[in-house]
Amino acid sequence: MSTPIPVLSIWIAYLAFVLKIGPEFMKKRPPFSLNNVLILYNVFQIMFSCFVFYVGYDLLQRNGLFLQRKCLSDSEDLKHYTAVGIYYYFFAKLTELFDTVFFVLRKKDRQVTFLHVYHHSITLLSSWGALKYEPSYSTIFLGTLNSFVHIVMYTYYGLSAFPDLTKYLWWKKYITTMQLIQFLLIVLQVVVNYKVSSCRPSYGLLLTMVLNATLFIFLFGDFYIKSYKNKSKIDNSTGTKTEIREKSKIKYTTVINNYKNKNN
Repeated sequence: MSTPIPVLSIWIAYLAFVLKIGPEFMKKRPPFSLNNVLILYNVFQIMFSCFVFYVGYDLLQRNGLFLQRKCLSDSEDLKHYTAVGIYYYFFAKLTELFDTVFFVLRKKDRQVTFLHVYHHSITLLSSWGALKYEPSYSTIFLGTLNSFVHIVMYTYYGLSAFPDLTKYLWWKKYITTMQLIQFLLIVLQVVVNYKVSSCRPSYGLLLTMVLNATLFIFLFGDFYIKSYKNKSKIDNSTGTKTEIREKSKIKYTTVINNYKNKNN
């Protein structure tokens, strides 16, 4: 993909399907189950995320887990392996577009949110941009960290395809917590390398990564509060009201029984 035309075409087709064509197609149809397809898809994503994580971690542990020790320009091998690692990461983002496609086909319309579509769009386009214009060490750090999170995330989704295991999947909110920590570490890493490293990323890459990670922190943070914090408050409130009603019933029953006993 030496020009942006193929990736832009895929992205436009993705948006057209998940926002317009897909919902219209499913409007008068029952949702597809896709259970077996989802199991295979999640197994593939887990395995490929493990592979990308291995490739990225191998590069990082040889050249600095957080702070880059060796410039890409110093070694043709390092430059080559960095580009290859980012290519694998870009391919992963390409396949992950099917997340939204499956939501549409299963009529899970509430999950096709702005956060979801924007996240898949920007990771696809930015990973292609990094591969094409600046295959940097900060992108390797981002991709390695993100692949680790996706190993956990797709494991959760894979297990959720089995109804008998649903009761054990209480840890969904911790995936969002991991994602928030991930974005904070990405910002910290690229800023520190820009300030301290002798092989610092370009200002354009710094600005792109910081702005996107900050936006993701806001969007995922808002999702976390609405999905878990507010829900917890509602559940607690509901529980309190139920307790009050139960106590009122007991008190009322006691008064009636005492009245009957007196009359007898």
